[in-house]
Amino acid sequence: MRALAIIFVVIAAVSSAPSLFASDQWWSVQTNGLDTNLRGVSVSFEPSEKHEYAVWASGSNGVILRSTNDGATWKQLSVAGGGDLDFRGIAAFDADSAYVMSSGDGDKSRIYKTTDGGQTWKLQYADKRPGFFLDSLACDSKTHCLALSDPVDGKFFMLSTDDGEHWKELPRDKMPAALPKEGAFAASGTAIAICEDGDIYFGTGGAAVARVFHSADRGRSWTAVDTPIAGGSPSSGIFSVACGGFLVVAVGGDYKEPASAKRVAAYSNDSGATWHLAEQQPGGYRSAVGEFGNGDFAAVGPNGTDISQQEPRETMHWQHTDYLNLNAVSFHGANGWAVGPKGTIARFKTHIFYNIKNNAPAHVSLPGP
Repeated sequence: MRALAIIFVVIAAVSSAPSLFASDQWWSVQTNGLDTNLRGVSVSFEPSEKHEYAVWASGSNGVILRSTNDGATWKQLSVAGGGDLDFRGIAAFDADSAYVMSSGDGDKSRIYKTTDGGQTWKLQYADKRPGFFLDSLACDSKTHCLALSDPVDGKFFMLSTDDGEHWKELPRDKMPAALPKEGAFAASGTAIAICEDGDIYFGTGGAAVARVFHSADRGRSWTAVDTPIAGGSPSSGIFSVACGGFLVVAVGGDYKEPASAKRVAAYSNDSGATWHLAEQQPGGYRSAVGEFGNGDFAAVGPNGTDISQQEPRETMHWQHTDYLNLNAVSFHGANGWAVGPKGTIARFKTHIFYNIKNNAPAHVSLPGP
């Protein structure tokens, strides 16, 4: 959505009171200070022969970063002719293969792919039609990916590849019409999610109500359901969707009111048919959410991170944990990463969460960088 094409800076007020959930316990900042606002991050599907995962990140000013050794070192990559692009989404599979999506009006929205570790990038899709604006990218294999655009000719526009090379528009005859001023958000490139059962979900905002669209047949037909997440303005709605176990989780709020914790997170336990507000809300607007195992979720935003431990199963409670400014998260099991403004890349200390969850001492040192 165009409302987020402008980079915004939020200065969060940090409490001086001591807390079990200090930011240096939950995130290990690997790098920062680069002239970019990172909004895309992806942990590779498979580890290397040395059992190390590749991590890719992307953002404004055409920046793409890659680590092949669990974040110990990073290399900056570039797309030829893409120095002015804003790469809002990235999907990686190993140290060599990744897709990257840029967001912008018309042909500023593009999809590239590399198979040689980012040495070269092939432009796979661009479009000049009015309204075309890519918001989100999701893949569940090296060859099957989806990309979501704002409405074109009155309906949301979905791209798909089934061979990893060619992208095509999915049919829209069974796509509900977009509401006036309705769009998706590109704050983290995660407005769309492909779940383990093949179901597809994406969230919207900008209209009178925030909605979730759901397809149970690989995008051939869709339903749209109202949610209780904040809506009614161009800056409010659903910004990210994630799946985990029996749950589908949506987070967002109003990015112009980042400290507001009203109607920020909702969940569905019936495949998106109905949505409920979490009983305890995150600490403010949240731009991304991810599941890191057994129904446990993390949500990030300008004023910090919130954790939801899925017990009991009938509801959700979010607990605010720290104040690190982050835009996006990616998890592969217990391996979690996040990115944010000024080139911030941080590693999630998953084992600390499980120590606290199991009533073990919280102060556990993190091995490695």
